[in-house]
Amino acid sequence: MAEPERPEAHVGSGGESTVTVVVAALANLGIALAKAVAGVVSGSSAMLSEAAHSVADTVTEVMLLASLKRSEKPADEDHPLGHAPERYIWALLAAVATFVGGAVFSFYDGVHTLLRGEEPGDPLVAYVVLAVAFVLEAYSLRTGVRQARGEAARFRVPFGRYLRRTPDTAVKAVVLEDSAALIGLVLAAGGLLGGQFTGSGAWDGAASLGIGAVLLYVAWVLGRSNAGFLIGRPLPPAMRERVRAELLAVAHVEAVLELTTLVQGPREALVAAKVDFRDGATAAQIEWACEQAEQRLREALPGVRRVYLDPTPGFAQRRSAGLDPWP
Repeated sequence: MAEPERPEAHVGSGGESTVTVVVAALANLGIALAKAVAGVVSGSSAMLSEAAHSVADTVTEVMLLASLKRSEKPADEDHPLGHAPERYIWALLAAVATFVGGAVFSFYDGVHTLLRGEEPGDPLVAYVVLAVAFVLEAYSLRTGVRQARGEAARFRVPFGRYLRRTPDTAVKAVVLEDSAALIGLVLAAGGLLGGQFTGSGAWDGAASLGIGAVLLYVAWVLGRSNAGFLIGRPLPPAMRERVRAELLAVAHVEAVLELTTLVQGPREALVAAKVDFRDGATAAQIEWACEQAEQRLREALPGVRRVYLDPTPGFAQRRSAGLDPWP
């Protein structure tokens, strides 16, 4: 995602993210109970897999809510850079919960049904629950997509690229998990219909395996995304060039010798740079230039919360790189 001009281009407000996650959590909690009852009544392994899916989604949303609240704690003496990265720890745990609570159970139940068979029950309750669940999941997905599309359009970022690269992994999780939930509901309905028409439980077992595969993919995407932010991800290339240009536009700045950026959270980024100031600049002028640089960066890129500039002579940088012939 190279186009956005601001770090906030990839995120919404913290309040919007919280509402999105709460809506998804409440929807999934009710859906999980209904699916479990329908699975027992109908004898459908796919419905039981869907119940496990919804339970995993509910646990995921609870973890995401914890991540949103804990990451908003202000910086203190023990955490000078704040708590924003903590959201990625909780979001990573949520991805693990999706894998363990949803995908593993679905695979197990699907294999068990294919090997042992199942006694079909009354599918009517299951169909009703699937229809209601589809409506609730679609509403939850609409909430998440509306937030993501609004932010993507506001900063002229394609929706797909926004969803792939956004640091607001809470919204990303809701959109992906609700999309997976709708796919799972369609698979479960297909398993029930196939079993009704053929009298074979293989359709239901295959539907469970399909649900497990979808959940495994979602868990992998979310886990990889959150792990990337925990390891440390820089600002996109276009934004790094914008940072460099803003620094070079400050009086007394001759060159930006080294630039390091770090995304710390959906609305937080850190900039650190080795800067070569004009020869002959006084200490007061360098101090003034550092203040001007920080002010320019905050105005141009409001998500940049911390700026650290290291005055470094250009010849020292060239010497360390082996480019200066004079010792």
